[in-house]
Amino acid sequence: MGVLNVTPDSFSDGGAFLEPQAAVAHAQRMVAAGAALVDVGGESTRPGAAAVAEAEELRRVLPVVEALAARVPVSIDTSKAGVARVAVAAGAVLVNDVTALRGDPAMAAVVAEAGVDVCLVHMRGEPRTMQDDPRYDDVVADVASFLEQRLAFAAGAGIAEERVWLDPGIGFGKTLEHNLELLRRLGEIVALGRPVVFGASRKRFLGTITGRAEDDRVAGTVAANVIAFERGAHMFRVHDVAATRDALAVAAATVP
Repeated sequence: MGVLNVTPDSFSDGGAFLEPQAAVAHAQRMVAAGAALVDVGGESTRPGAAAVAEAEELRRVLPVVEALAARVPVSIDTSKAGVARVAVAAGAVLVNDVTALRGDPAMAAVVAEAGVDVCLVHMRGEPRTMQDDPRYDDVVADVASFLEQRLAFAAGAGIAEERVWLDPGIGFGKTLEHNLELLRRLGEIVALGRPVVFGASRKRFLGTITGRAEDDRVAGTVAANVIAFERGAHMFRVHDVAATRDALAVAAATVP
């Protein structure tokens, strides 16, 4: 899953692809490098990020989704039902919701009625506050319980279970140790029975470990993704598609 942020303030590539032409060209490069899906987002979810009005989010993402959807599979990274509804009508095939259908009470109905896939992400709090001293009794057990509950909610709202993806939310309200524990015990999330999305690309905990800046964390990202693959993750949300694709191809070649 290639990351395409059409925002001025995303943590790694904010401002790089604000113009639709630049965004579409970058998406095409990611697909050529091996991305199976392009995840378009118009509101930053980095720690401390401010909320964006629905009209502004739509203004950012709609031209990009419209331009891409006929050519490549597109997901829409949003927690707003109005944005999801328009993006799906324009051709998006997956709604990537960092609130796991909690942010907007109308979101579940939008996904159910459209019959598209949905990714349910674990996040403690909201982007502005999620890194303010996050605590868990047992981070893996807590995240697994949350995702299991949200999966049941989605099914109860009419979303087919086979349409649901689960994301443990690396970096979303977690400390370095929380992120590492989720990676160590990722199999417990995989055991919930739905495909797991793993999104560690260029994130702060990798910089803490390696001492590297955001745009110099490719090796750390690749290492985390290979470990996650070996522990059962299915989809990898990344900025650096080619390097990740190559590493996963090698890892996959070792599987009997």
